[in-house]
Amino acid sequence: MTSTYANTVLLIRNPIAGRRRQGLVAAVVRQLEAEGWAVEMVDTAAAGDARRLAESHEVDRYAVIAVAGGDGTINEVVNGLAARGDSAPPLAIVPLGTANVLAHELGLAAKASAVAKTITSGRAMLVHPGQASCVSGPDGDTRCFSLMAGAGFDAKVVAGVSAPLKRRLGKAAYVWRSLIETRRYRPVRYAVEIDGASYEAASVIVTHSRHYAGPYVVAPNALLSEPLLHVCLFERWGRRQTLRFGVALLLGRLPLTGGYRVITGRQIRVSVLCDAGERRRQPVQIDGDDALTLPVSIGLARAAVRLLQPA
Repeated sequence: MTSTYANTVLLIRNPIAGRRRQGLVAAVVRQLEAEGWAVEMVDTAAAGDARRLAESHEVDRYAVIAVAGGDGTINEVVNGLAARGDSAPPLAIVPLGTANVLAHELGLAAKASAVAKTITSGRAMLVHPGQASCVSGPDGDTRCFSLMAGAGFDAKVVAGVSAPLKRRLGKAAYVWRSLIETRRYRPVRYAVEIDGASYEAASVIVTHSRHYAGPYVVAPNALLSEPLLHVCLFERWGRRQTLRFGVALLLGRLPLTGGYRVITGRQIRVSVLCDAGERRRQPVQIDGDDALTLPVSIGLARAAVRLLQPA
């Protein structure tokens, strides 16, 4: 950029995300300033603030937009930048949250030197976010995702973890909730349509990334830069199968596990086929946040976001 803001970063920070890692933000700022960059930091105060800032702020004044937070805060910024179209500056992340899946996907270490170097000289990757829309919901009930959308067991776990509990327990909150959901398990079958072909599953994750819940791999061939979604189908039902899939994920063997397969596609629809009498809402998690309710249609957003990765 040739403006007076050529070496200026807008840093959108979630001050309650990963409180033990907030020192990383200060270290990144110090390193950027030592290299002659100016940093304008704005804190979020409530859910939706990060999206609003990315969508309404004068982002053309900045060479880079950076977000310091977890995958949920990053998701908000991605949604805001996608709404602006291709004119938005590239996006860099300062990973602070519980899982930091996007950081794993980018190969970005949670070190000030690595983060600062990515901001100043990282390689911009063009990414078309995924986009999920409620089929029966009101107009505008649509969310973009940089990582994934999920329905079934993982979505119910996410829906059951409150923000205060996540702040207090971190990853342990999801382990605790997983045990609760396993105990109260009721077989629900989901109908999954992928580019016109029909499938059934006990759970489904539609992902743009290889990783899930941090370093764990669910879709070995997925690439953020590729305009293609990978649909992960958990095709066996029951508590025992749910535990079996969970152990396989932790051991790095999920892609090789019987009853699990990944199918690529561009247009996906997920709905409830049979709920065995379960009356609960069927949630959809988007990048680790409870966001929508089935049925949903999922595809790729038209707008692209430039995401900075280590050079």
